[in-house]
Amino acid sequence: MNILNYILIRFLWAIPTLLGVSILVFLMIHLIPGDPAQLMLYPRGTPEQVEALREQLGLNDPMAVQYFNWLKDALFFDFGKSVSTGSSVISEISSRFAATVELALSALSIAVVVGIPLGVIAARKKNSLIDYLCITFSLGGVSIPVFWLGLMLIFVFAATLGWLPVSGRISMDSGMQIVTGFYLLDALLIGNLYAFGDAVKHLILPAVALSTIPLAMVVRITRSSMLEVLSQDYMKTARAKGIPGRLIIYKHALRNALIPVVTVLGIQIGSLMGGSILTETVFSWPGLGSLIIDSINDRDYPVIQGVVFLATLIMIVVNLIVDVLYAYLDPRIRY
Repeated sequence: MNILNYILIRFLWAIPTLLGVSILVFLMIHLIPGDPAQLMLYPRGTPEQVEALREQLGLNDPMAVQYFNWLKDALFFDFGKSVSTGSSVISEISSRFAATVELALSALSIAVVVGIPLGVIAARKKNSLIDYLCITFSLGGVSIPVFWLGLMLIFVFAATLGWLPVSGRISMDSGMQIVTGFYLLDALLIGNLYAFGDAVKHLILPAVALSTIPLAMVVRITRSSMLEVLSQDYMKTARAKGIPGRLIIYKHALRNALIPVVTVLGIQIGSLMGGSILTETVFSWPGLGSLIIDSINDRDYPVIQGVVFLATLIMIVVNLIVDVLYAYLDPRIRY
């Protein structure tokens, strides 16, 4: 089976998953006790306004008709309008999407750049002090709550030492001009190095806080996977042939050890989306996490539905990419 057929089959398997999730997301608004329109307008809604909102949301139609109408629009990323702002849901999501992606990618980069080398070192120095320190660091990263760590980072590095900003994405006086919504990229595109540095400063604390769990997972999985690969017979053969140890580790062992690491990274994308809710709340980061918290407080169910559906779609795409990486790292998987 060639790689294109493999991708096509994995894509077809993703369709039933997306369909099932769409049903669950749609039912969110119907499983809430009481009248959803009345809850959205509480406490200021008059009976006339409630009925108008029900008509606007299509709540007077049979449930099956409502679902297919919603699904038809959702396939074209039309999730209706926000009850709070009156803007389209997709525009509300678009205005926050880049901030969350920038934060998540930064956290994931920290996890990969720091986690994989630490895992390799721990495997090479098995049962040494370095190995025990890496294991302790990994356990601590999994155990520490993200919101608590975020508050401690703010207290130490922002409030006490004053090295980094407390919250937000960028300072008002940075002169940033929005091009793509990704502030680091925008600052480089317009050649504003001051804005780039300011954006990096604002990104450090939330990215470090959000990266702790995926970093800890990457260290643990890389270590255990490397230990398993290094014990294989072909590794012993490579050593017997006189191949340098560094070449054995980074050319032969690491590639085979990366398959479970890729799995963990794919799963951690979902954790980053979930963890970003707490992180963005603590650091006042204007992303999807803070948007969904505001929508829950405002009972803005169209926005909640749109964010959850989009997050699920991202997870499915990420899993598809992970499957393709499997086939690249180990061609036997295609068969």
